[in-house]
Amino acid sequence: MARNTRINLFTITFILICIGTVVIYSASSIYAWERYKDSLFFLKRRITFLIIGSILTLLVMSIDYKKFRGWAKPLLTLSILLLVLVLIPHVGREVAGARRWFRVKFISFQPSELANIAIIIYIADFIARKGEDIKTFWQGFLPPMFILGAAALLILAQPDLGTVLALAIVVLIMLFVAGVRGAYLLSVILASLPLLYVLIFNVPYRRMRIMSFLNPWLDPKGGGFQVIQSQIALGSGGIFGVGLGHSKQKLFYLPAAHTDFIFSIIGEELGLLGTVGVIILLIVFIQQGLKIIKDASDKFGYFLSLGLVLMISLKAVINIGVSCAILPTKGLPLPFISYGGSSFIFDMISVGILMNIARTGEYP
Repeated sequence: MARNTRINLFTITFILICIGTVVIYSASSIYAWERYKDSLFFLKRRITFLIIGSILTLLVMSIDYKKFRGWAKPLLTLSILLLVLVLIPHVGREVAGARRWFRVKFISFQPSELANIAIIIYIADFIARKGEDIKTFWQGFLPPMFILGAAALLILAQPDLGTVLALAIVVLIMLFVAGVRGAYLLSVILASLPLLYVLIFNVPYRRMRIMSFLNPWLDPKGGGFQVIQSQIALGSGGIFGVGLGHSKQKLFYLPAAHTDFIFSIIGEELGLLGTVGVIILLIVFIQQGLKIIKDASDKFGYFLSLGLVLMISLKAVINIGVSCAILPTKGLPLPFISYGGSSFIFDMISVGILMNIARTGEYP
């Protein structure tokens, strides 16, 4: 059973990566030629990221995942240090007012992606260590909230609210499943609402995103432009699509066509059948992930797989929701499909860890 789960998970991930690679080339080739005079620019980088991700995935699969418990605190410390360093001028790379990346030649590294996995590993180890003490306030609830709060403040300083919200939801669900009292979790959620309100409505571009989400036609050439163009792309594809490579929205109409809004290009070129196919693949991926969670041989493996499946699932739901104008723009990539370096590589690493946990579950 565990072997079948691993095979299914690998197959689905491979198919999603192949779909993403083809659509990235289709969505980015004209833009790449216009900007870099190389229509293969983003495809070449995608293949580079795929090679790096494959090597790291094989590496994490070759190590007993239980050893990650010993790395939980060092990884967390490293990720926090990198989150601090990326905010320093001339160390972190600033793009469009956001300082989220380290730049090494042609590769950009986003430390918040490492922080996601590091915190999930730490929380899983913390839950496994605490046992029944996880239900107490001082020993079980406060320490992970302190870690989450410190990471959230550093990521917000970049600024990146979408990643903070996704990470917070994952951590809170992990703690809830572990047995932390609902009253503690509810108190944190209620206390964070005023701060969330300030972060959204006191920051002009975030407020604009919310207003554009509620009614994009109030500013069709400004804040609502991206949402409208995404809707046009999805609607013009019909059932069967206009054909692979024949998207019109990628011709400088839809911003971030090969990154945040790649799902809209899939809808335009491959139609309703293409988008439903991608959604079904992601659902089956989640289903296989749930099997790994259920069959995990120890508490650490259970909560580690829970956190990783939650993170990938949440990013997928948010990205598709944004493309369909069901959710306001968040800037989270579609796992395995969107163009990206750090996010794509760490999603692959997450799959490697999940397959590792599934393999260990075969033994008593």
